[in-house]
Amino acid sequence: MSETLSDLLRVKPGSAVDLSSYDTTATPGFPGKGKADGPALTQAQGPLISELQERLYAEGKGDPENARSVLVVLQGMDTSGKGGTVRHVFGMVDPQGIALKAFKAPNEEERKHPYLWRITNALPGKGMIGIFDRSQYEDVLIVRVESLVPEDVWSQRYDEINAWEADVAASGTTILKCFLHISADEQKERLAARLSDPAKYWKYNPGDVDARAKWPAYQEAYAAVLERCSTDVAPWHVIPADRKWYRNWAVATLLHEHLAALDPQWPAATYDVAAEQARVAAS
Repeated sequence: MSETLSDLLRVKPGSAVDLSSYDTTATPGFPGKGKADGPALTQAQGPLISELQERLYAEGKGDPENARSVLVVLQGMDTSGKGGTVRHVFGMVDPQGIALKAFKAPNEEERKHPYLWRITNALPGKGMIGIFDRSQYEDVLIVRVESLVPEDVWSQRYDEINAWEADVAASGTTILKCFLHISADEQKERLAARLSDPAKYWKYNPGDVDARAKWPAYQEAYAAVLERCSTDVAPWHVIPADRKWYRNWAVATLLHEHLAALDPQWPAATYDVAAEQARVAAS
């Protein structure tokens, strides 16, 4: 059996992670010759992903009790391309089968509940592909780095998240977790590019530079997430993200692989097809 991209990019459960050893410009598994082939090879997967997504959606409508869903988690440092990935990959499919949730700082209502409450409320419905732009992992990333809660609180959350994800997977949701891994140099270039173009000022957040000053601490926090929360039912995939075209192709390919593995089926008719054909013909 040939190796899938998921095999190439997956963090094996229990393995030690040193993010400095990952080449953020690498293009593992890419079948083309480089940037010139990237967009075309990504777009070529559009019809395949779109059909699988439609079958998943139809399956959810036709057999809701046994229907399944997919949850795609996108995590990464600022400018790693979470929004760009959503546009270039998930823009290729029918939006009615997509549920996108971008997690910001918890609001007043959300702070009244346990941290996983708002995450659970945002899970995709049956037959849907859900996308989390940031996720439950903010509660062991920014919370850890910025010391928003004591260590004895956030340190317990890795196991809590693993247990929660196991329950989500057992309920019929396939979880695809993607860490968009960029270098500090690439982030600096992208931040500078936003400041050089008035059309991109809205994308710039001065707080990004504050977070950038804590780059080593964030890399340590991400490494801990990858080490402690890559499980058999919800593994992490490290995606080299300095090359935007590769990032888009990789996420599209991973989504295609996971949907193909589910192999959703068109639901059978719940009525007499021949009789309805006759009725239509006579109408």
